[in-house]
Amino acid sequence: MTTRPNILVLMADQMTAQALPFLTNGPTLDHSPVIAPNLRRLAEHGVVFKSAYCNSPLCGPSRFSMLSGQLPSRIGGYDNACELTADTPTVAHYLRAGGYRTILTGKMHFVGPDQLHGFEERLTTDIYPADFSWTPDWTRPDHRPHWYHSMDSVLTAGPAVRTNQIDYDEEVIFTTRRKLYDIVRDKDDRPFFMIASMTHPHDPYAIPRKYWDMYEGIDIPLPRVEIAPDARDPHSARLRAVSAMDDTPVSTAQILAARRAYFGAISFVDEQIGQVLDTLDETGLAENTVVIVCTDHGDMLGERGLWYKMTFFEGAAHIPVMVSAPGRFAPRVVDQNVSLLDLLPTCVDLAGLAPTFAAPVDGHSLVPWLIGEQGADEVIGEYLGEGAVAPIVMIRRGPWKFIHCPVDPDQLYDLSADRDELVNLAADPAHATLVAAFRAEVAERWDFDTITAQVLASQRRRTLVAQANATGHLTAWDWSPPRDASSEYVRNHMDLEELEAAARFPRVR
Repeated sequence: MTTRPNILVLMADQMTAQALPFLTNGPTLDHSPVIAPNLRRLAEHGVVFKSAYCNSPLCGPSRFSMLSGQLPSRIGGYDNACELTADTPTVAHYLRAGGYRTILTGKMHFVGPDQLHGFEERLTTDIYPADFSWTPDWTRPDHRPHWYHSMDSVLTAGPAVRTNQIDYDEEVIFTTRRKLYDIVRDKDDRPFFMIASMTHPHDPYAIPRKYWDMYEGIDIPLPRVEIAPDARDPHSARLRAVSAMDDTPVSTAQILAARRAYFGAISFVDEQIGQVLDTLDETGLAENTVVIVCTDHGDMLGERGLWYKMTFFEGAAHIPVMVSAPGRFAPRVVDQNVSLLDLLPTCVDLAGLAPTFAAPVDGHSLVPWLIGEQGADEVIGEYLGEGAVAPIVMIRRGPWKFIHCPVDPDQLYDLSADRDELVNLAADPAHATLVAAFRAEVAERWDFDTITAQVLASQRRRTLVAQANATGHLTAWDWSPPRDASSEYVRNHMDLEELEAAARFPRVR
């Protein structure tokens, strides 16, 4: 790699790998009907990581881990109301210091006054609040704040003329494409690192009729895995309480509508990705741009009686990840376990920068896998958000998934033989040695008393600050993209012919 590539990360939200059979070697929704021609095209010409995972099955912590290369407990990124501190180095900091222009458009769940975190430009606002108002409280496990998930997304699923999410994602894709056009017309010759982050297919499960109608006459599968109430693990029972699932009857028709709208939302995401890929081709940027497709976590979609995320079961934790750069990497499939923690060291590696990190990095570069060599086969995960009452950790290595929480029974699954995670082997005497080894590793990696104390202290601080800031005049931290209208179009005081020539692509003079 003699020329430093541009790096474009196209990110969806809550897009489970189970809905995309060509992107996973795990369990898939029976006869998944998802229509996603652009994702298929990327998969056919790219490197597909079929056993990729998020490191925390919740939006903010997952994204913070992805950007920093560090586990949530290292950086205080426990839940969706946590602040990624301004002194936490991110992939944007490393690449910007290494000569890249760094650009963010779309959702990243930043909380606090720093809304850039190393990005030189941020082209849109975020979709969620930048304050501490969504702070959970582990000391009140039976309390449901107003902002907690409910089953309303399932109850109201169906087609819509317009939604908040469509408004947002159309702006994200417009600004992404416009920025790509600007890049080939301006005089900045630095390579770029850009993240374009959409909010679909995250619920609410509502999508314009065009995408709803794509699935007319197509069999929408019902959830395949049912777990009896008395057989649920304690965390699943807590999650059902958190989202009021036990108190909200849901009909078969509503389940089918939610899943159909979700599939339609993936088709919408696919179409937006196609537009960006077309722009890369039109501008000539495709030849030297590495495209990475990922999401922050998945969605249970009713499997095991669960919806949304917040669990390490496959529907929520197993995610699509692929890398496309046909001139650099031959198409291949990687079956080993990788995670979003690996994005930072991978991008630093792709950029040709020395891997000298200012903070510990928990991930591994995926470049060995990209070039056909052997890489790491490991995923480490943490969940510290709502629905938990103590830290929940996960180790995924080889065929095994081990889940531990100090207040719950251990879980061990052999995903090579039990992809639906129906047989918990943790208490099986035949696996006692393996379970003991995992428990020893957990004890070495994590100090649960310290992490619990840190989470509780953070929740207390943020709750007080949120209450105080909501009193009297509110000064919001929400990002507002700067705009100077006097420098746009023909109002920028340039010579008219020079202006028109500079704005035209391809150049004619």
